[in-house]
Amino acid sequence: MGSRHANLGQVAGAQVSLAPIDMTDVVFDLAGDSLPATYPFALWTELTQIEPALANDDRIAVLPLRTAESDTLHLLPKRAKLVLRLPQELASVALGLAGSQLDVAGNTLTLGAGKLRPLQSYPTLHAHLVAATGDEAVFMDEVLARLAELGIQAQIICGRQGQLSDGQQTISGFSLVLHDLKPESSLMLQCAGMGAARRYGCGVFVPYKVISSLE
Repeated sequence: MGSRHANLGQVAGAQVSLAPIDMTDVVFDLAGDSLPATYPFALWTELTQIEPALANDDRIAVLPLRTAESDTLHLLPKRAKLVLRLPQELASVALGLAGSQLDVAGNTLTLGAGKLRPLQSYPTLHAHLVAATGDEAVFMDEVLARLAELGIQAQIICGRQGQLSDGQQTISGFSLVLHDLKPESSLMLQCAGMGAARRYGCGVFVPYKVISSLE
């Protein structure tokens, strides 16, 4: 699937006021060896078993872990971090996860100390998988509509089609890069996310420095 570019200068010019920044990242030290490629489903189940108050808030996101990947296995680096993005009023609840031991699909992870990390603006953001039910053309239309709704102007690169599945649940979608973002738009996008399944790492935007790899 080739990449597709779009300019939102005209489409996203609607006068939509930006909401105040009410989200934060909670960052935990993470100890463990490896995880299966399908880990996001089991990871969320474990987190909500320990802190059930997190279970019913769709705003909560679990950022994809930075790992060395193969088709079936994710190897964790020594300085691995688990990052939750959630409303600030839930930060104290999330910090209660510190010291927990998680059984993620038969693999043991231990959460160390947690700390708050305020969101920062970046001109280029990337989501590794934004959930979508249609083809690339339908997906791009949905992206344009969502950004117009948020009042965000940006350049878009639609990347590869991908899938996340554990055999019982399957999420399909596309990777996505937005660049030339203004600071307030960058913060808004990180807070709002895009699409469903943020608890599984989908539609979560993080800094991205290299655009050419998706072109």
